[in-house]
Amino acid sequence: MGHPPLEFCDCYKDSPDFRETLKCYELELERTSKFLKELIKDGNSVINAIKGYSLAVQKFSQTLSAFQFDFIGDSLTDDELLCFHVQVQNASDLLIKPLEKFRKEQISATKEKKKKFEKESEKYYSQLEKHLSISARKKDSQLQEADELVEKERQNFYESSVEYVYQIHQVQDRKKFDVVEPVLAFLHSILTLNNLTVEMTQDFMPYKQELQLSLQNTRNHYESTCEELEDLMKRVKHPSYISKMQNFFPMEGFLFCQEKRALGASWVKYYCKYSKEKKQLIMVPCEQRPSVKQSPTILTLKSCIRRKTESIDKRFCFDVETVERNAPVTFQALADGDRKLWMEAMDGKEPIYHSPIQKQAEMELNETGFKFVQKCINCIETEGVTQEGVYRTVGSNIQVQRLLNAFFDSTSSTDVNLHSSDWEVKTITSALKFYLRSLSEPIMTYDLHRDLICAAKSDNPDVRLSEIHSLTYKLPGKNRQMLELLINHLGKVCSHSDENLMTPSNMAVVFGPTLMRAKEETVAAMLDIKFQNIVVEILIEDYEKVQLRQTNSLLHTMILPPPYLTIEMVFHQHFYTAYCSSFACFIPRLVLL
Repeated sequence: MGHPPLEFCDCYKDSPDFRETLKCYELELERTSKFLKELIKDGNSVINAIKGYSLAVQKFSQTLSAFQFDFIGDSLTDDELLCFHVQVQNASDLLIKPLEKFRKEQISATKEKKKKFEKESEKYYSQLEKHLSISARKKDSQLQEADELVEKERQNFYESSVEYVYQIHQVQDRKKFDVVEPVLAFLHSILTLNNLTVEMTQDFMPYKQELQLSLQNTRNHYESTCEELEDLMKRVKHPSYISKMQNFFPMEGFLFCQEKRALGASWVKYYCKYSKEKKQLIMVPCEQRPSVKQSPTILTLKSCIRRKTESIDKRFCFDVETVERNAPVTFQALADGDRKLWMEAMDGKEPIYHSPIQKQAEMELNETGFKFVQKCINCIETEGVTQEGVYRTVGSNIQVQRLLNAFFDSTSSTDVNLHSSDWEVKTITSALKFYLRSLSEPIMTYDLHRDLICAAKSDNPDVRLSEIHSLTYKLPGKNRQMLELLINHLGKVCSHSDENLMTPSNMAVVFGPTLMRAKEETVAAMLDIKFQNIVVEILIEDYEKVQLRQTNSLLHTMILPPPYLTIEMVFHQHFYTAYCSSFACFIPRLVLL
């Protein structure tokens, strides 16, 4: 479709861009709904035509029987009648019922979520404007009650927004197979009505098999990410996750700006984004008139000062001095905590408030870390390389922490002996994975994450292999050294897959999220997990073929694919074009999906 991805974190900011993206998905949903209605209508027309054809054949057979053409009436015609009867009976089950079920369970559910979202949105913003107009001179008890009320409405709105986005993801993902599969089954049923369509059916088979494989892959991908997506949705609704998002993302959100008009000052709502590097505040008006398109206002900041309560009747205000305007600009934030965040981002003169954070000491990619990893590898290759499910079997958390404390505690002077009976292999493998996941940055770095994912998505296996191995040379020295150490070890473990059942694919499922992870936990990152696994699987499988220590020049010689691939692709394209023209009456329906 080409629409930007809908992220759960965008629900909290509720920016104009988010609303615009949401509108694109809503239009797509409406288009899908209209398409299904038309498809069901046309499907019923085809079924009715088959019924009419069946009755005509039956009447024709009865006429022939009256003339006692037994060899026609008793054999061929009866078989055809039975075939038509079964096909007509199954046609509704194959096409109409599944499509009606999808419309009822998915599209209708999405519309209900939309109604709830719009209702909660209206309630929240209506309550917010009333809240912000309350005089700062009210009693503290009244102000506290108003704060609690607007916070409750905000949480309800945020939850409805997250649930709505989740449901949109569900319907967009499920329609890829829940709609296409019934259509494919119905087409196959049509083409197998009688012997006259045998040749057409044979032409249809390659396309059907390719589509079935694509459908299965799509369904598998959906099922593998559905649970994680739902878990992410539940977590982002929690207040602690909201606080995390506030600190992680660049400063942006709604602000009310005091503007002087002919009849006095008024407060205008803007969606603002602040760039700390450029000291620029970009203000997008939220109440644009349809006939006039207003451009964003850009202000360059000189200073930011909290507005004293007694100097203004509004709450949560602060003044900003800018290069473009002579007088200070007064803004009103949505809450006191929101004002503190804006002032912190703008280096305001108010003290910067931080909640105390007790941060655990992070694992480091240093000499101690290398020593620990090497010891774990030596022990595993000596004692556990043939154990079934090695690296998949999880050790006791208490034992894992005891091992890590014994090794990384600076006060411990004893050398830890992993070969002793005190440590099980599953404890050692779990401790090794814990160390790698606790690094402040993954082995395969945040900077290269997107490039590695793009390389894994390449359709050409040779290009995919070459690009992934080339990217490993961009890793920092310690990271590349650690990666080589680990991949060499994992390759040795996988060489015993007949005994331990850990194939490169299975091992990649374990070490994909361990060696790679996105900097931000988003829906897009969740959907890319399988490509992380592909990267690690390629490194394990082809370690012997293209080792990490080889030169870039040798790697680049592998980029060009064999000539026969190009010929095969051209042939496939001509075949597909010829096929589509043969089934022009059916294919456009599938393309719409």
